[in-house]
Formats: sequence, structure tokens, C-alpha cells
Amino acid sequence: MAIYTKTGDKGKTSLFSGKRVWKYDARVDTYGTIDELNSVIGLAVAHLPTKKGANKLKKILLGIQSDLFYIGAYLADLPDTIEDIDLVQKTEEFEKSIDFMMKHLPPTFNFVLPGGSRAAAFLHQARTVARRAERNLVRLSKKEKIDERVMKYINRLSDVFYAAARFANMIEKKKETIWSR
Repeated sequence: MAIYTKTGDKGKTSLFSGKRVWKYDARVDTYGTIDELNSVIGLAVAHLPTKKGANKLKKILLGIQSDLFYIGAYLADLPDTIEDIDLVQKTEEFEKSIDFMMKHLPPTFNFVLPGGSRAAAFLHQARTVARRAERNLVRLSKKEKIDERVMKYINRLSDVFYAAARFANMIEKKKETIWSR
């Protein structure tokens, strides 16, 4: 079976409802950024070591990837609410995961430059893509109703990725570079 349809050759795509929209539509841009974020997370997971501590981080990241597929599907259709996953519980789990990771890290009172291990570098990239996804989601929410649980979930992601990047560097014993003026 061919994976190409040729239906997008003139700049439009179909939503799940069958409605045709321009590929630069705010909704398409938003779920496309969610898809990009999912790919960056995949890169981070692929570069995680098989050391102690990395399994917990990998489990968190794989869970986020799965959630992002649900969120992408929701955004491609935009029903009033997202029903397939408990985003309130997932957001609370994020906070627990962030607290767990940060508890194991030395405190820092300055910005940390993105980098360190490969996994950490990709997690920092995931943080920035998550922020763009959030900006796109907010822009879309000014045009169409968005479930507030999706907004909270996406908002919390950049914090998860910041903690995860630092945690990945700790696991791999990579020194972080603290930004100074």
C-alpha cells in the first residue's frame, strides 16, 4: 500500500473529520509541533544509557510519547474534551517526577546551558519544542476551544524536560555548563 495520497500536493490537508484546511492552519501547526516533539523525545530515549536511573527516566519519556499521540489525535479533530487519557493524573505525576529528579541534583541558581550528554542535549531540545507547542496551542485556543487539561499538560512538559536533561547528565556523570555573564 502506498503511503502517499497526493491529496496534499496543493497545500491542503484533511483533518480527522474530513474537513480540508491549509497546511499552515493553526491546528495543523500545533499538532505538527506535537509530532516533532515526540520525535525529539525518541532521539533522547535512543541516547539514554543502560545505567541505573536511566530506566525510570526512559519510562517517563515513553509515557509522554504515548500521551502525545493521544493529544495529537485530539488536536487533529478537536472534540470538546479529550477522553482517552487522564491528563490531570498525568500532570500530577509529572510534578512528582520533577520533584524526584530535582531531589537528586545539585541546586543551581543560574541558567544551565543546553548540552552535556547526547540524551540531555536532546531533552533540552525537547524543552524548547514543548514551549513552541505550548505557544501554538495558546494561539489555537484563541480561535477554537481547547480542553484546559491539555493546556496544563503541555505547559508542564518544559519543566519535565529541564529536570530530565539535568538528570540525564547526572546519570552519565556529564558536567553541566552554568551560564555566566
